[in-house]
Amino acid sequence: MPLNRAQFLWLATLFEGGLVVIAIALGQWLSIDPFESLQPDHVSAIIGLLGCLPLYGLFLASEHLAATRDIRELLIERLGGLLAACSLPELIYLGFLAGTTEEILFRGLLQPWLERDWGAFGGLIFSNLIFALLHWITPMYALLAGLSGLYLGLCLDIGGERNLLTPILIHAFYDLLAFIAVAGAYRARFNPGPH
Repeated sequence: MPLNRAQFLWLATLFEGGLVVIAIALGQWLSIDPFESLQPDHVSAIIGLLGCLPLYGLFLASEHLAATRDIRELLIERLGGLLAACSLPELIYLGFLAGTTEEILFRGLLQPWLERDWGAFGGLIFSNLIFALLHWITPMYALLAGLSGLYLGLCLDIGGERNLLTPILIHAFYDLLAFIAVAGAYRARFNPGPH
């Protein structure tokens, strides 16, 4: 039985919210505060807003690349109807929910933890191998997720001082734009009338 909009929003909240619970619990066990580098800062906020543009540009280009066209079709098929049923405030909520919770876990907890034993480069690589594996829908999707994670991990330290706000905003705004695009593509395909 397919999910309806309310069930989809509820499950997304439970799943993504669970990532923060995992980050806090693991952080307690590993003596890492996953929120330690989260600092409100206007420069990091601006970088975060602008930093989503390269990822979104690649998302738009994926429509025209044979290697990634199947991924876009899969997203439209699996998520398009659910996202198209959501209002703009709900899409904003979903984008910021996913961007915030995933970054707290991967860049707030896992990357600093792995840096302890593997150094900055090892922490960046290994945390994003995990990120890629947990985004395994297809091998190409996992590869793209891993590369996006590397970008987000590098942006954690952009500007000279580590700030989790930057990758959170990049991830959240990218997800929001991608969700809007997938919902729009679904509506255009299955409800081609005026909107």
